[in-house]
Amino acid sequence: MQVTITVNGTSETHEVETRTLLVHYLREACGHTGTNVGCDTTSCGACTVLLDGESVKSCTVLAAQADGRDVTTIEGMASPDGTLHPIQQAFHEEHGLQCGYCTPGMVMAAASFLKENPDPTEAEVREALEGNLCRCTGYHNIVQSILAAAKNRELVS
Repeated sequence: MQVTITVNGTSETHEVETRTLLVHYLREACGHTGTNVGCDTTSCGACTVLLDGESVKSCTVLAAQADGRDVTTIEGMASPDGTLHPIQQAFHEEHGLQCGYCTPGMVMAAASFLKENPDPTEAEVREALEGNLCRCTGYHNIVQSILAAAKNRELVS
């Protein structure tokens, strides 16, 4: 079947099998390899993207379900000139990554969460991240990164 999905502001049209997962569509058809394949079972969150502004685990969404919709991947977060999004900048400044594999999913989950809750507590951030796993950091710096990003009011616009 043919799908047309707006990915990071650009319309992408491709023929896909009906069973194609959004994560594979983004990586293979569109070349957006920042969206990682982790577990294929919604357990890890490495494949988190924004679908019409809401975070979803793209390993459990079919490309066909995203037809006609807007998807934002980690590549779409930075400005065209390369300036990091405030969440990405906070992850950099607060050392919110180690190996980096979970980072795109964490950033995308944080973006959705901070739009809903622009002034969270540490406990609320930890609860919001329960569907995203990191095997390296112990989460402390990830949580600190999101709290630092929350102080930047650009996020709620």
